[in-house]
Amino acid sequence: MSNLVELRGITRVYRSAGGVEVRAVKGIDMAIKAGEFIAIMGPSGSGKSTAMNTLGCLDRPTTGSYLLDGQEVAEMSRDQRAKIRNQKLGFVFQGFNLLARTTALENVELPLLYKGVRSSKERRSRAMEALASVGLAKRSHHVPSQMSGGEQQRVAIARALVTDPVLILADEPTGNLDTKTSDEVMELFESLHQQGQTIILVTHEPDIALKCRRIILFRDGLIIGDGKPADVLDTIAKGVIS
Repeated sequence: MSNLVELRGITRVYRSAGGVEVRAVKGIDMAIKAGEFIAIMGPSGSGKSTAMNTLGCLDRPTTGSYLLDGQEVAEMSRDQRAKIRNQKLGFVFQGFNLLARTTALENVELPLLYKGVRSSKERRSRAMEALASVGLAKRSHHVPSQMSGGEQQRVAIARALVTDPVLILADEPTGNLDTKTSDEVMELFESLHQQGQTIILVTHEPDIALKCRRIILFRDGLIIGDGKPADVLDTIAKGVIS
């Protein structure tokens, strides 16, 4: 099976206002097959957020190659990357990022507008299907303030799913949720994984990472661990990787 995602020799260098170079990512390689369920971990400043921005076509690497679903995106322009995001990616954020005065249904419809689906009937039908898939069909006409945190995150997941993305990127998706609600959201991700969806999530919580199938661990701009969650977390616990 070919890889859905391939990063080869990716670096990202930022320049501060004083002209000082900051090497956020120092040459990483990553290969991800379709259907994988992956947690990315690492301390603040480890490079994991920069890597996620690269994977999400939100930022362009300084050097290296990024193949997404067979397409080279590292050298694409801002507009080309935006088109790839709309076509192939779904995003879930810690803060939900829902429009406050807009119903769940309208929030989920929004990516379809950006994707150019002109038929309001088709947009509504696909949005309702996505809400039903996360168990919120009966809450479609509620605005975020009328919903719990867990319900809002499920709306956000439905919004990520509605365009049939090849890859879902979730940035600390349980960070604003209590333990019970976090478990429910992770059960939903597990269900999507079982259906063949490719998911990459950033988390600092070991119990969340354990629910994934693979952990990629960052430190100092490099990947220092990559394997089964229990093995990587056990290595961290033993102090072999700190």
